[in-house]
Amino acid sequence: MDVLDELFDVIESRKADLPEDSYTTRLFTHEKGENYVLEKLGEETTEVILAAKDDDTEELAAESADLVYHLLVLLSMKGMDLDDLRAELEARR
Repeated sequence: MDVLDELFDVIESRKADLPEDSYTTRLFTHEKGENYVLEKLGEETTEVILAAKDDDTEELAAESADLVYHLLVLLSMKGMDLDDLRAELEARR
């Protein structure tokens, strides 16, 4: 299992258990619902772009990780998983 699989498993676990002290729980239970995660994706995308523009590779890696995390949360919200993403990427190869 790689780090993305592990992260997705944690996201799925948080979705099922909704521990109170979890940021992921807050994403799943926010009053704005899915729109909150979509806003976070937009925010993280902007931060990735700015880090790339500034040639800040350390910040680019950090913001890219944030972007991927929020994307995985959205996939989970939509009932999708990494296999769905892998299948699409493989189909494009």
